[in-house]
Amino acid sequence: MKKTLVLILAVLAATGAAFAQAAPPVVQGKVSLSGAWALYPMAVKWAEEFRKIHPQVQIDVQAGGAGKGLTDALTGMVDIGLVSRDIQPAEVAKGAFPLAVTKDGVVATISAKNPLMAAIKSKGLTRAAFIDIWITGKPLTWGQALGTPDKQPVRVFTRSDACGAAETWAAFLGKRQEDLGGVGVYGDPGLADAARRDPLAIGYNNINFAYDAKTLKPIEGLEIVPIDLDGNGRIDPAESIYATRDDITTAIAGNKYPSPPARDLYFVTKGKPANPAVVAFIKWVLAEGQAFVPETGYIPLAKDKLAAGLARLTGK
Repeated sequence: MKKTLVLILAVLAATGAAFAQAAPPVVQGKVSLSGAWALYPMAVKWAEEFRKIHPQVQIDVQAGGAGKGLTDALTGMVDIGLVSRDIQPAEVAKGAFPLAVTKDGVVATISAKNPLMAAIKSKGLTRAAFIDIWITGKPLTWGQALGTPDKQPVRVFTRSDACGAAETWAAFLGKRQEDLGGVGVYGDPGLADAARRDPLAIGYNNINFAYDAKTLKPIEGLEIVPIDLDGNGRIDPAESIYATRDDITTAIAGNKYPSPPARDLYFVTKGKPANPAVVAFIKWVLAEGQAFVPETGYIPLAKDKLAAGLARLTGK
């Protein structure tokens, strides 16, 4: 009887120790984020999942463009800026501490009512055609862009706010955001709406504002312009990567879509963060949080890049 009692106590002690070891440390405090529309859906998902484990942490996420996110972080308005472009050396000199957290891309978008849809889908547009559309500034017809006799004008839209999508799309064309022509529209949803409403329009969007999160197909009324990567005048099977969000993210992960307009997305803090709640959240994003990346429509970073970010954050 005595042996049985000892055994039970030992089992209970071991079980208690196991539970104590498995329980996550208590984290509390506030974390604020603002910035890139491109990273906003992912940041919201991470915040929701992190709070399931650490309900005593309040997390506020706001979208407003990469430029706003970087400014807010460097001025101390928020703990973390969401930035969807590479960080400039001058920004690092001001204290920007960037950590790559995931990856996505920018795609050209048009209205589903475009009268040249069949030709656009079969021929695509070359990088040179995109340069004519956004950079040269000369009036252009859809026929000139496609190499057909059509005389209907291309109506060009771009972003009016400082943002990573515009900077990344411009980088694909060898320029900066300020070099892009077209009617300026604020925000990713606004640019998608402008492209959807005008049958002759063309714009560009971050992947998660070009595709429906539920159907994984292009947002109703919107279509993706395929890029004729080899310039042979047609979209070959290897270039046909736009039917669903999974197709384009798989292409980016397999380096079948150019970079740019594919790009890394960043958390940026002013210097190495010291707030325990902020550090805990970023550490979780770089580790367990990566499990939620594919289902949210993003591309996981390579493990060595994530490990390097974690080492920079923790100093280990």
